Amino acid sequence: MPAALVILAAGSGTRVGAEVNKVLLPVGTTSVLARSLRVALAVPDVAEVVVVARPGEEDAVAADLAPHLGDRELLLVAGGATRHASERAAVEALAPRIGAGEVDVVAIHDGARPLAGPASYAATIAAARAHGGAIPAVPLTGVVCADLTAARPGLVAVQTPQAFRAGPLLAAHRAAARDGFEATDTAGCLARYTDLRVVAVPGHPGNLKVTFAEDLVTALSLAD
Repeated sequence: MPAALVILAAGSGTRVGAEVNKVLLPVGTTSVLARSLRVALAVPDVAEVVVVARPGEEDAVAADLAPHLGDRELLLVAGGATRHASERAAVEALAPRIGAGEVDVVAIHDGARPLAGPASYAATIAAARAHGGAIPAVPLTGVVCADLTAARPGLVAVQTPQAFRAGPLLAAHRAAARDGFEATDTAGCLARYTDLRVVAVPGHPGNLKVTFAEDLVTALSLAD
């Protein structure tokens, strides 16, 4: 059974110092978001790709991505005021396919991470099928605590794409909506409303998130 991929692109350019959504900024000859989409389209065994745009930016996002689609199609939905709300909009858009048993796993990726490779999607999707959910993680190095002591060993940074079994993911989001609960990430929502096992898979240090202007330069230097 195929998976579905969600790319969250409903953020802003505030910290990067831009007047437009940071995912529409260029990394070389393509935008941050277009690079994320090209990776998603290269992942095998995918039924549908959903891109979540900030309300009012749907046309700009569609125009940015159109040259990279080829004969593929994507579902473009409007996001919400928070990451959780945007994610829920995507999961609800997939609800008919999830309910029909046409999608078994949903992978969710931050569109501001343009350097995640197809292997990251494949690893998280495979682990989610085997265990219930999967998140990529990399060890934190060179980190100090507020009192300037070294952080304890074993701390990791969590990345995306993350992947989860589709049915429990949809049920968790609907339960959260009933309760008015919002999680900071997908795993937090699943942890509250399901007993799904979420495992860590190896992340990649180069899978950076574009947050500040200098990250665009770094992303270009790391891009293929």
